[in-house]
Amino acid sequence: MTTPPPGSLLVAEDLRKAYGPTTALDGAHFSIRPGEVVAVMGPSGSGKSTLLHCLAGIVPPDSGSIMYDGRDLATMSDAQRSALRRSEFGFVFQFGQLVPELTCVENVALPLRLDGAPRKQAERTALEWMKRLEVDDLGRKRPGEVSGGQGQRVAVARALVTGPRLLFADEPTGALDSANGDRVMELLTEAARSADAAVVLVTHETRVASFADREIVVRDGKSRDMERAI
Repeated sequence: MTTPPPGSLLVAEDLRKAYGPTTALDGAHFSIRPGEVVAVMGPSGSGKSTLLHCLAGIVPPDSGSIMYDGRDLATMSDAQRSALRRSEFGFVFQFGQLVPELTCVENVALPLRLDGAPRKQAERTALEWMKRLEVDDLGRKRPGEVSGGQGQRVAVARALVTGPRLLFADEPTGALDSANGDRVMELLTEAARSADAAVVLVTHETRVASFADREIVVRDGKSRDMERAI
């Protein structure tokens, strides 16, 4: 791996991970700077989702190192990694994973409420983020009452409401048509960049990857950096 750029927020080196006889990562490398959007691309089964899970501290690699803001994830306890995911990491998944029993504003406010914020304060902040994602008019609706594109914007607002420094997005447009997917990506990257949050974007679609600053291609558990201009 080339030397990571100065000021990198997250740096992973020589990551290896196997599930029984199946090798998921075989010496993968990764780095990202604050405010940067990096697309992780590759075919199904290439190891890109495993890479994301390792970078987020959800799954420990078998070997290799992951440094986040100068801290080694391997030396953290499970509780410390959980706290990191709650306070400094944000997550957006393919199907949003909103809580169906809660309204949209309650879903967005949920991370703040779990961190001890009073309800009114949390929902006020949630509505501010929903406005930025163009879904503030859906605050009192439940997830089952909104479209897929609207629900994914709500999920993005929820991921950003705590002011994370690093956002992990795993196939965030995979369940949407191209028009809705493009709008979600426009709003996601615009909101993240305005907050100086870095984004790790896992996708197999070149259309989605075009919203990133550069691409990391993962194939057979190995990574290759494809730097380019936006």
